[in-house]
Amino acid sequence: MYKAIIPDSTTRDHQTLGRMMQSYVQLTKPRIIVLLLITTVAGMAIAAKGHIDPWLLLITLISGTCAAGAANTLNCLYDRDIDYAMERTRHRPLPSGQIQPYQALLFAIALTLISFTLLAVFANLLSASLAMLGILVYVLVYTHWLKRHSTQNIVIGGAAGAIPPLVGWAAVTGDLSWAAWCLFAIVFLWTPPHFWALAMMIQDDYAKVNVPMLPVVAGNETTARQIFAYTVILIPITLLLTYPLQVTNWLYSSVAIVLGSIFVYKAWVLMKSPSDLELARSLFKYSIIYMMALSVAIVIACLPILN
Repeated sequence: MYKAIIPDSTTRDHQTLGRMMQSYVQLTKPRIIVLLLITTVAGMAIAAKGHIDPWLLLITLISGTCAAGAANTLNCLYDRDIDYAMERTRHRPLPSGQIQPYQALLFAIALTLISFTLLAVFANLLSASLAMLGILVYVLVYTHWLKRHSTQNIVIGGAAGAIPPLVGWAAVTGDLSWAAWCLFAIVFLWTPPHFWALAMMIQDDYAKVNVPMLPVVAGNETTARQIFAYTVILIPITLLLTYPLQVTNWLYSSVAIVLGSIFVYKAWVLMKSPSDLELARSLFKYSIIYMMALSVAIVIACLPILN
């Protein structure tokens, strides 16, 4: 296990309230949260058949933001040693000394309590419990257990990122159906191609701190083949929402086919030239667009006017 010693001379800057708030927001990794919230709304849209209660939507999104923020903060807290050693993450609030570990822990606890309370009081206990499960999987299974010990870290640990649509579904219905689990499977299968493409780009950083990401251990060629395989499996799974589950319409399936075809093509091109990191970068960026567009297509397809 890699352990870096963070120098005592790291800068601690709390001179302005704005700077301090910015540091706490940075701990939550807000760009990741946005994508998680979009998949949450997709789950709510299908569950509510397009008739989402605005108050429940607001509560669920606030709670989801807090839960994801808590998980990401705990991830930053646990990984502050390797974050200091990696150029890409060295200037994050904890390794740079802008926020102290105990402050980050208290912040994460507060976010967790807010998330659970909001869903338990204004939605239901199942959705609140699922949000807590997401935090536990991300922190204990991925960050603590798998990230530094297994090349399958992002595959198994990726289950945490697939829980938000379950939370959204449960917030509306109070239970989970096959369609909800299909949404879970979509995000679960999407995660490896998305994250491995990023890992290919920054594998030197991961190698430096002995994190066994697949490109570091198995090389780009094997990683690209795995990316292609997961992408090919992902596409038919997205179509299950239309048939046989019948919770979305032709509009969604048409968009899913177009988006999926582009995704498969990009993965195939990368598999043919696995050493071209620009192709990995292109696939990584597209994977974000793919999940956002697919989720938006779900929401639009569920609008009452189209059904």
